[in-house]
Amino acid sequence: MATDPARPACPGPGGYPDPDPAWGPATRAVHAGHARTGFQETSEALFLTQGFVYDGAADAEAAFEGTLDRFTYARYENPTVSTFEERLRALEGAEACLATASGMSAVFSTLAALVRSGSRIVAGRALFGSTVTVFEDLLARWGVVTDYVDAHDLADWRRALATPADVVFFETPSNPMQDVVDVAAVSALAHAAGATVVVDNVLATPVLQRVLPQGADVVVYSATKHIDGQGRTMGGAVLGSREFVHGPLRLVLRNTGPTLSPFNAWVLLKGLETLPLRVRAQSAAALELARWLETRPGIGRVHYPFLDSHPQAALARAQMSGGGTVVTFDLVVDGRPAGRAEAFAFLDALRLVLISNNLGDTKSLVTHPATTTHRRLGPDGRARVGISDATVRLSVGLEEVADLRADLDQALAAVRAVRRPAA
Repeated sequence: MATDPARPACPGPGGYPDPDPAWGPATRAVHAGHARTGFQETSEALFLTQGFVYDGAADAEAAFEGTLDRFTYARYENPTVSTFEERLRALEGAEACLATASGMSAVFSTLAALVRSGSRIVAGRALFGSTVTVFEDLLARWGVVTDYVDAHDLADWRRALATPADVVFFETPSNPMQDVVDVAAVSALAHAAGATVVVDNVLATPVLQRVLPQGADVVVYSATKHIDGQGRTMGGAVLGSREFVHGPLRLVLRNTGPTLSPFNAWVLLKGLETLPLRVRAQSAAALELARWLETRPGIGRVHYPFLDSHPQAALARAQMSGGGTVVTFDLVVDGRPAGRAEAFAFLDALRLVLISNNLGDTKSLVTHPATTTHRRLGPDGRARVGISDATVRLSVGLEEVADLRADLDQALAAVRAVRRPAA
């Protein structure tokens, strides 16, 4: 039946069709959640509106009562944002998803929905600096206590979770040192202690790792990273059960307002379409570069989950389908760990790889974590998770691997030249 193009037929927030259960991840990333308007557009529509109108006052009342499924206000929901949420939900295999303005708003909103004064969090020690700030400076003001463990050490988790907890939080693999956590084992320990398990899955992405089937309760993303993947915009997402996402989490998001803009959601939708293709190609290139880096003079330990030298390589291969797009390594000069000045000289000598604090981009990016992303941990905190002035994080893009090798090699040679004594 033809639809009047003057009255686009859009579903309410809960009216998006489920994808065909036989569809694979790449197909879901392209098609899931797309509810076309009466114009029958090929690409998803971009709805730049902060509000919606009603046929009558009774419809407005029913919408705010929740008995009429329709959009009401852009701080609550928007058709373009809902399409992004549905597509990511289908790719992740979660019951529900809500988008946020950034990855950190996803982390903070999730924790705010789970804790109260007197709550206890047990967290993996290897965390992004801003996440530590949320625990130590913000949640601590509410009387929330956070205890840290070495997340790759099950014995440490057992000791910490012998006491009841409300939330367990960890990254796997961790940024930047690539520690891999046994999701199933830690989730079982956490649930026995009464905790909700929240996993930051940014480095693996839903393409390479799905943590909900392994026992986690909630997964958070910075969509700014691989989901956009082209350095254009910011966003975040939280996925989990309908009960949590449409209950406590929605209450926090609706009333505090970390809303994802419709334009950003549209950009992220286009990013999802190529996410599996990009991540698999970048992951393959990262593994090739990681193996090559292990052979190079001037390189100490290389951290990458699928390297045979990685201490949790077997676990990584069991719960991930690829090692990810990030390779971390330590520089050495004259047989000792490089210092800050030498690490800076390496970064400054790169010509193709760009210096940035982001990751997951189609362009290869390099970061000095000790002075940027993980600066807030302080010297002792960085040392406890293995980050030193010699540590370099490389986010591998879509360039030719041979070109990346050549650029890394000439940068290593430049550092050696700086150290060579004058003739």
